Amino acid sequence: MTQNDNKSKPSNGTITQARTVFDVEGLKVYYSGFLALLDVYIKIPEQQIVAFIGPSGCGKSTLLRCFNRMNDLIPGAKVEGRLNYRDRNIYDPKINSVKLRRQVGMVFQRPNPFPKSIYENIAFGPRSNGYKGNLDELVEDSLRRAAIWDEVKDKLKGKGTALSGGQQQRLCIARAIAMKPDVLLMDEPCSALDPISTRQVEELCLELKQQYTIIMVTHNMQQASRVADWTAFFNTEIDEHGKRRGKLVEFNPTVQLFSSPNTREAEEYISGRFG
Repeated sequence: MTQNDNKSKPSNGTITQARTVFDVEGLKVYYSGFLALLDVYIKIPEQQIVAFIGPSGCGKSTLLRCFNRMNDLIPGAKVEGRLNYRDRNIYDPKINSVKLRRQVGMVFQRPNPFPKSIYENIAFGPRSNGYKGNLDELVEDSLRRAAIWDEVKDKLKGKGTALSGGQQQRLCIARAIAMKPDVLLMDEPCSALDPISTRQVEELCLELKQQYTIIMVTHNMQQASRVADWTAFFNTEIDEHGKRRGKLVEFNPTVQLFSSPNTREAEEYISGRFG
């Protein structure tokens, strides 16, 4: 399929092996009546890293927030279309958004550890949700999975906010993991980090995809090419009122999108002609 076949659908590759976790069909997002994201069709494969790239304002983070209904918390936001999570529409009125966010965790652009001890940053969520297992073991396991246990095991009573930026972000990843999610959403998780911390988070993502599906928004095309199995390119267009709205242009295996994109828009963005 190409852009010319159907303007509402992007140029897509075919997911032939991995099971689909999310199936998005004709998704539109409005903010206070303004159509901000136009007709998204995309399938997210299981236990893969999917990167969203594109210029500012093209709808990457808007779509990311749809996967665990974080847009519900934005006044004036409205979502239309279908977004199936493991074959069930998460915008069905019967879906409990709080339970959904336990399954679809989120790591934000800037590290946001709780103003609590490192231990409590991990234990607080599971305890609040009635976790009956051994909290000490859960804390250790989550910190190990986030590749930060060796750095903090002797200061678990210390404040999470006292850690370095990179350590704080890995602590936030550990906090998300502790809730036993199925999917991790990451909204530019390395944008506030130094190169060494960025590399650590990228290496962590490559390890975590053995257990989780990861969807990552990034402005760093090199990062997408390093870690993502699939990459979705978004762009903007001008509507009939002269306002910019986002659209999904192309979604393909990362190697294919970066080496031989199917659309001129993706080719021009990747080659640095705009963005």
